[in-house]
Amino acid sequence: MGASPEVADEQGEGGQEKQLSFEELGLDPRLIRALAKKNIEKPTLIQQAAIPYILQGKDVVARAHTGSGKTLVYLLPIFHKLLAENVLNKSGPSVLILAPSRELCQQVYSEALSLLEHCRVQLKVVKLTKEMSISDLAASLAGHPEVVVSTPACILGCVTRGNLQVKAIQDSLSMLVLDEADFLFDYQQGNDLQALAPHVPRRCQCLLMSATSSDDVEQWKKLMLHNPVTITLSDEQKANDHIIPTSIQQFWISCSSHDKLLHILALLKLDLVQKKVLIFVNTIDMGYRLKLFLEQFGLRSAVLNAELPHNSRLHILEEFNAGLFDYLIATDDKRIKEEEKMKMDHSQSRKSKKYLKHKADSEFGVVRGIDFKNVCTVINFDMPQSSAGYVHRVGRTGRANSAGTSVSLVSPGESEVFDDVKCMMGLENQESSKYFSPFHFLTKGAVESLRYRAEDVAKSVTKVAIREARAQDLRTEILNSDKLKSHFDSNPRDLDILKHDKVLSKKPPPSHLRKVPEYLQDSVTKEASKIIQLSKAVMDMKSSRRRSKSQRGHIRSKDPLKTFNSEGKKPSKFRMKRKGNGSEAGSIRKRKKAKQQT
Repeated sequence: MGASPEVADEQGEGGQEKQLSFEELGLDPRLIRALAKKNIEKPTLIQQAAIPYILQGKDVVARAHTGSGKTLVYLLPIFHKLLAENVLNKSGPSVLILAPSRELCQQVYSEALSLLEHCRVQLKVVKLTKEMSISDLAASLAGHPEVVVSTPACILGCVTRGNLQVKAIQDSLSMLVLDEADFLFDYQQGNDLQALAPHVPRRCQCLLMSATSSDDVEQWKKLMLHNPVTITLSDEQKANDHIIPTSIQQFWISCSSHDKLLHILALLKLDLVQKKVLIFVNTIDMGYRLKLFLEQFGLRSAVLNAELPHNSRLHILEEFNAGLFDYLIATDDKRIKEEEKMKMDHSQSRKSKKYLKHKADSEFGVVRGIDFKNVCTVINFDMPQSSAGYVHRVGRTGRANSAGTSVSLVSPGESEVFDDVKCMMGLENQESSKYFSPFHFLTKGAVESLRYRAEDVAKSVTKVAIREARAQDLRTEILNSDKLKSHFDSNPRDLDILKHDKVLSKKPPPSHLRKVPEYLQDSVTKEASKIIQLSKAVMDMKSSRRRSKSQRGHIRSKDPLKTFNSEGKKPSKFRMKRKGNGSEAGSIRKRKKAKQQT
């Protein structure tokens, strides 16, 4: 590590001379065919910048905005090398991929399986979690998988118990990947990584992936990497513009913390934001308060937090990605850990201990790395604790250079974080910019017209109601968790077993609150709503055309011999459709139809 590290800056517009193809990157032809089957035709900027260095065996630190394709940055070289080596009878895994949350581990694992399925090669990838029994962990590792996807705590537990031998790691491990590295070094996970570091052989190639940088990342880079290549992806010549994609239009609304419920009601009820909507809050109680409040106005939503069982959380994400509900209220995982620690420190009563019996999952995380499908709008109901948290939250929309919108509700008490965000974006002395500006579509008159209704409903959402709703939701999800596990073992694609956007209020929502009367609607806001809905319809039309074109190409690429049955006739389109879609498509259609009716 004596020499100073190489640094490669990739400029998105004007800095990159030529758009390379996957063939020009030198990847295995089987991987290129697999990408074509997944309708991935060209590498992203970060992929074409980082993959050549990884294939050369260099340690790499890749920093790029969320949704830029960092997962394939390391998966493609990993499989390329494993396909070329074809080494059998290794005593341990060749590759270890560590991610900060089980949700992100599941996403990486699914993407890896998808690539291998299209490659049709015999490589074994396993996902290890802390909730697996010791026998299941031993069985997963007994097959000598080439790639292991897990969290630092789980791998450290396997090493401590002897499920994964230290000698096997030192003999076999050739590549270590730290995904969302800046978050891996936070809290307890940093200590787990520090305990694992001595077992990583010095010859091992190390890759760090992150959307943001931090002092911890720089420290670990010096500790574990050898002359790394640092690749920073930027969209334009300005260094601070690469942090958030320019395809995301960012807005902010200044209001008191008391009026946040009023403003989010106006945004959602007056159709001023496009669906699907991902809403971030900082505490679990606030998540349920917001859900109960919106229910009274006929806006059904699901809550996602670390208290819920792992199976339920995965199912909520799958349903949201499938479009079965439009609003998801997610609690920022970083705040959860502090809230849980504070409650454990200050809860003394027997009732409090019983209430906290189901602890928050320390490996929960939806802010970092999770690839939400077709999220049009991110709303920061509560501002995050740091500018880095803002980057990761906003990055849940605008994936893969698609258009997205974020709206942040900023109270006076959150001005410090808001100033940090503006400073990060280079707007210290500016009120607004092209990509970050006040939300002018919502007028003061439109907000005030809903004040009486909003404040009246907000008074009914008491602390007792929140506590009861939280306990009820937790009990229900715990009971259903085992059902989900057994169901998905035999029906992995069935998304219709449970409804997570169920109503938690004891009383049914008043019918007069479901619609905003004409006399309460502001003319300017009403016109803005029409424009937003029209632009959404145009986007949906373009997306539908792209899908149909892709499907036509996919059908033509199929083997024509496989379209014949044993009797020498082509099956009818009706039969093919029924066979291909099965009960999954039918159940999803029924759920979407039911949602529209309500």
